[in-house]
Amino acid sequence: MVTQTQLAQLGLFDAKVPRYTSYPTAPHFDSSVGPGDFTNWIGAIAPDSEVSLYIHVPFCRRLCWFCACRTQGTQSDAPVQTYLETLKTEIEMLGQVLPKGVRLSRLHWGGGTPTLLAPSMMRDLAGAIADIAPFAESYEFSVEIDPNEIDGPRLDALAAAGMNRASIGVQDFNDEIQKTIGRIQSFDITRQAVDEIRARGVTSLNADILFGLPDQSNARITESVQKLLALSPDRVALYGYAHVPWMAKRQQMIPSDKLPTPQERLALFETARELFLWDGYTEIGIDHFAVEGDALSKAQKNGTLRRNFQGYTDDPADALIGLGASSISRFPQGYAQNAPATSAHTARIRAGQFSTTRGHVFTPEDRMRSRMIEMLMCNFRIDAAEILRDFDISQEALFAMLDKVQAEFGGLLNSTESGLAIPFKARPLTRMVARAFDAYELSKAGHSSAI
Repeated sequence: MVTQTQLAQLGLFDAKVPRYTSYPTAPHFDSSVGPGDFTNWIGAIAPDSEVSLYIHVPFCRRLCWFCACRTQGTQSDAPVQTYLETLKTEIEMLGQVLPKGVRLSRLHWGGGTPTLLAPSMMRDLAGAIADIAPFAESYEFSVEIDPNEIDGPRLDALAAAGMNRASIGVQDFNDEIQKTIGRIQSFDITRQAVDEIRARGVTSLNADILFGLPDQSNARITESVQKLLALSPDRVALYGYAHVPWMAKRQQMIPSDKLPTPQERLALFETARELFLWDGYTEIGIDHFAVEGDALSKAQKNGTLRRNFQGYTDDPADALIGLGASSISRFPQGYAQNAPATSAHTARIRAGQFSTTRGHVFTPEDRMRSRMIEMLMCNFRIDAAEILRDFDISQEALFAMLDKVQAEFGGLLNSTESGLAIPFKARPLTRMVARAFDAYELSKAGHSSAI
């Protein structure tokens, strides 16, 4: 491992960089993309092909202070029912422009808290989706599940709709940390939810856990990881907590003086990482882990691992369609994002048009740099042969770019005739290396810590 002195000299502990679940990143989207582009890009999808579909449910019964997602609180089902009707209309509109024979390779319900939907609402939503596009043969239907907001009837409805992967947010099991971040969720409640999920034949389980939380120590994260391992998740996302109170006002409830330093964050990550590896998990990219034989492990081995707004994926589809307020779609032509506010999104759908308000049209250079960044984030290397084969760049220009980045990181990277690679010892720098291939100004957005 590169020493902390070297990491400090390269600016790791001070850097604020994107997570690169997209390129360009969302702060660089603009209003040049609208409903017409979204409609045209849908129409350009090949008939009888596969697409991925994301459904955003922005409501929560409680607003966790640590969360920076676009959500809103509600104690009543009334606004949820109204939003569901909007979603069903939006789905119907999508079905009218979707080419014939399109099937779903992936379906993901996220939020917010999609499991606050009543069983009848879940059946309505699933039915509306099934009416416009059936599942592909090897589909994956995943749902973000809040253990505090789930019960037997709702799990029955999800299982009947075809859910075959569940995703549970853990964050941390320590009582004191949970109080500080506004997320009370006991281990017993989490274990009960896991048992109920598996009792319904859902064998694939994802879990999220955070490092860098207030008052978190190596001993505390060790205890939380060990408890999580007792639940035997198939995949784990070990995310760094992004403290961005200027963007997520609720994070102002979290005292910044209780947050670990960047050096301590790195130690927390390494502690958790070693525990997952010792338990037999395969390391996937910069922050995911999967059991041997999981689809992500296979994708990493065969070179088909990809990265999108949900993190790492093996989804083969070229198009990811996002429905609901603030959802982002990715097409071969570019990105399209819906109106962020629920009210604005609803108004546009009721007026009979998609709610795309901004996005980005890819340039040839965007596509090349996007692929280079994805290679780094997934495989820690840039394959020069693939870039030269698939993009309009000369060998001289490509290697000049790679050599410049290699020099920027003081020779810590491996530059050879086959491309550029990040050696294991330098992997904490991965997001910073990816940033070096980003042609857009970073100052437009306040990003999270590089570690």
